[in-house]
Amino acid sequence: MRSALLAAVGHDLRRPFASATAAVSGLRATDVALSADDRAELLATADESLESLSALITNLLDVSRLQAGALAVRRGPVDVAVVVLPALDELELGPEQVDLDLGPQLSMVLADAGLLQRAIVNVVANGIRFAPAGTRVRISASEFAGQVEIRVTDHGPGIPAGRRADVFVPFQRLGDTDNLTAIPDGPAGEEPK
Repeated sequence: MRSALLAAVGHDLRRPFASATAAVSGLRATDVALSADDRAELLATADESLESLSALITNLLDVSRLQAGALAVRRGPVDVAVVVLPALDELELGPEQVDLDLGPQLSMVLADAGLLQRAIVNVVANGIRFAPAGTRVRISASEFAGQVEIRVTDHGPGIPAGRRADVFVPFQRLGDTDNLTAIPDGPAGEEPK
């Protein structure tokens, strides 16, 4: 578990950390005259990268606390809209990126509101990240036979049927390999996919 954690953390943190570092280095460079647009772009890159790092660290700490039993799960009745709408706000997503259909008069769900919101943020963020340009992510909820189901649908490549169970394995991601498998270098500056 520790090896999987270190591999996942190292991979997830490397890209935003490198982007933030490069952006700040560019801003601090004294040998290059930057235009206002260049400075704004570098600041935006640094900001996005640091936000990504913050989210990754928050998720890592939440998982660690859950596994250590230090993060109590407090289940109670929760309105689906009360977790979905703040999740969209956190991701700064609006109607131009997401279709929302929470269904009429859904029953309350028995859940930990904070953890359910974290799960929705993570799934929607992945849907946005991997959806082809020009497509929208859809969040819907419906109720049948006393069960409420929340669905996040995108037009991305999806998960192969043989790897779907891996979604529930901690610190796994499609394309991960074990620590003994050599990973070929991608084109200059690009990580293998």
